[in-house]
Amino acid sequence: MFVPAGLYPATAQRQHLDQLAQAGADLFEVGLPTEDAALDGPVIQTAYHRALRSGNALDHAVRAVEHAASLRPTVVMTYWEPVSRHGPAYVARLFADAGAAGVMIVDLPAHQTARWHKIARATGLRTPHLIPRTTPDPLLPAAVAGASGWLYAPATTAPTGYRGPLDIPGLAGFTQRLRAASPLPVVSGVGISTPALAARVAPLVDAVVIGTPVVRALATNPAQAPDLTAAFARALHPTTLTETRA
Repeated sequence: MFVPAGLYPATAQRQHLDQLAQAGADLFEVGLPTEDAALDGPVIQTAYHRALRSGNALDHAVRAVEHAASLRPTVVMTYWEPVSRHGPAYVARLFADAGAAGVMIVDLPAHQTARWHKIARATGLRTPHLIPRTTPDPLLPAAVAGASGWLYAPATTAPTGYRGPLDIPGLAGFTQRLRAASPLPVVSGVGISTPALAARVAPLVDAVVIGTPVVRALATNPAQAPDLTAAFARALHPTTLTETRA
């Protein structure tokens, strides 16, 4: 389950994490807010901007990871800008000490990849890679090189929050290409907007990632978020990993 850090004060955030874990989330992905979340749609961008207004985004994210990791395996989703601004080694150590299993930098610059992998390995963090759907076969080996944990295969080329139809055959072909390029598990997210779509995607991958529907509920009516999480969890059964960020 994807949860943007700092959307609510720490006490409320801990309560939401507790409720979502009880509703069926098997893994948490905590989003580190940033001003320019270029791969995200308006729901997650708005949540990030709201969180940033409270200040101390990195501290809020660390506190969220600490609590989430006490409930379920937890990874951090971030962009390169806040990692670069605070310092990769510092950020990696903070999240490793907080209990994160890994950090996925969705726009990791190619020239920073080797450096980031070395830092992450030194702190015991896994380094999942988001692989764009448009990556041609000749570039796949470089795109997956050094990744650990899993490969993230977007279900659509649209930003997060997309609510239209999905090209299921296209996604199937993409996941096959990724499996040929790497032995890592493949998870899919982005645009998986309903439990019915989640059920269609689940047989193609090792895990399904859901996010914007739950973030929308958290931002507008948090009481609805656990029921929505439970509906996705039921649709994904018997999928063993339920992460949310779509």
